[in-house]
Amino acid sequence: MKQLSKNAIIGYPAGIITGITYGLNPLFGVPLMRDGASVNTILFFRYAFAILFLGLFLLLSRQSFKISLKQAGILLVLGLLYTGSSLFLFEAYRYIASGLATTLVFLYPVLVALIMVFLRVVPSWPVWLSIIATFAGVIIMTQNGASQTIDPKGVFLSLSSAFVYALFIVIINRSQTIKSISNSLLTFYALSVGAVVFFIKTLTAGTPLTAGIEGGIDWFYLVCLALLPTVVSTASLAIATRNIGATKASVLGVFEPITAILVGTLAFGEALTPNILIGIFIAMAAVTFMIVTTRR
Repeated sequence: MKQLSKNAIIGYPAGIITGITYGLNPLFGVPLMRDGASVNTILFFRYAFAILFLGLFLLLSRQSFKISLKQAGILLVLGLLYTGSSLFLFEAYRYIASGLATTLVFLYPVLVALIMVFLRVVPSWPVWLSIIATFAGVIIMTQNGASQTIDPKGVFLSLSSAFVYALFIVIINRSQTIKSISNSLLTFYALSVGAVVFFIKTLTAGTPLTAGIEGGIDWFYLVCLALLPTVVSTASLAIATRNIGATKASVLGVFEPITAILVGTLAFGEALTPNILIGIFIAMAAVTFMIVTTRR
């Protein structure tokens, strides 16, 4: 086995953390939707709390908030992409099971690889093999039989979330303009765009900002959404893509559907079939193979 480089030691764990924390979206989001909170309200408070946490961290660590006009343009695009990914995913929860919706988002590694090929960055054969194996594992996971209701609207929304998420990853990895921006500052500005978008959407919808948010448990869910699938996931994603590259970081996102499926099964009673277990095993084996056979 080849000795892993310093970048790999940092990047691989960061990629795993990204997948696990992003896979927790349904654990905190679905109960809020069931309590009557709108998607716009949920995502506004999720992003607003995340900005407060990150802003406090940046102030305490004495980091500068200063960016150039050109960097602001790239960060605006990143913010809109991340906002779109969250919006599409939460809307998908309305039509299909949360575990399946989040699993379908994991098809983004294939889209990342194809975008990178378009940019003339061709992955090595172990990475391609891992992509194919993880793709097969995800397809097997979705074959849940009659117990799983599959609405085409939910599938389309989940795939739309995957596509814009793939663009988000590639831009972070490839843009030289924002290369000098710290991971925390990048996340802060990207989420600030989302907070503004969802604040405007909530106001124009004509519903109270806190509609459907009742009791301490709902506010607890919002804080958890802000910390884990938002701050931690986005920051660790930036760390992973900068250390091991966009494609490898994407493949490590296999922990996202695994986490989401376990959440759906344990928290919401969604079916855990043999196909899901087989798919998880194949995907985990593919990730392990990639880590063992490749290095930065």
